Parts: sequence; C-alpha cells; structure tokens
Amino acid sequence: MTIERTLILCKPDAVSRGLVGEIVARLERRGYVIAAMKMLQLDGDRARAHYAEHAGKPFFGDLVAFITTGPLVAMAVEGENAIEGCRQIIGATNPLSAAPGSIRGDLAQTIGRNLVHGSDGKDSAERELKIFFGANEFVSRRHDLERWIKD
Repeated sequence: MTIERTLILCKPDAVSRGLVGEIVARLERRGYVIAAMKMLQLDGDRARAHYAEHAGKPFFGDLVAFITTGPLVAMAVEGENAIEGCRQIIGATNPLSAAPGSIRGDLAQTIGRNLVHGSDGKDSAERELKIFFGANEFVSRRHDLERWIKD
C-alpha cells in the first residue's frame, strides 16, 4: 500500500462557479481524504513559485494572471496512489480531451479555465505542498485511510 499526499487546487473559476463542493465530493467518494484545506487569494510571487516549471514558456504569464484573479481552495489530499488517482479524477488538461466522468470532462469549459490543478508527480507534490501549507497545517487521517482501504 502506497499512501501519498498531493496538492489539489480548486482554481478561481471553480470557486466562482460554486464547484468546490462537487470537486471535494468526487475526491472523497473515491476514498481520498483531505489532510489540509484552505481558501486564499494568491499573490504574484506565490503564483510564480507554483508555476516555476513553466517560467519562460509563452503561456506562463497567462497562468499567473489567471490563478491570481480570485480566491482558490488549496487541499492536501491523501490516499493510496493519490497523485495518479487524483489526476485521473481531474482529467486531461484540455477539457475537450478529458474523459467523461472526470471533473474537467464534465465541468470545465476551456483549457485556460479548467477548474483544477493536481500535482503531476511525487517531487512536484512535495514542492507544491510546501508553497501552500506549513508542516503544522496537516491533520493526519491515515487511520481512516487504512480502514477504508481494507473495506
């Protein structure tokens, strides 16, 4: 059993459209647990740190501009193979390519307004979680995870 922790962001379009509850519900129905969650307004510095791997790319400025347009909800999500599992629930970056049943496939409108971010690997999850949460902000629910995985 590989229990992982990953960052999930409900981007400003998800918050403004009232879809945060739907996104959380989809993650929890799949058996993942929320170890930390908060709503915040990103400033430019934190947004650039979050998207650092895209610095220098033509769309970098648009990423930073959009993620800072309104509040977002940041979550640390835990569970067995949480990184890949959450990315599957989220769906492909382009909603037109996202599978039906995925968050983006069902709810997102455009590639630039695709509702959700999920870490794409263990290294990025670790880096990104540190941008949004301090070590004392996590509430471990591993006992819940172990029970649910057995059931």
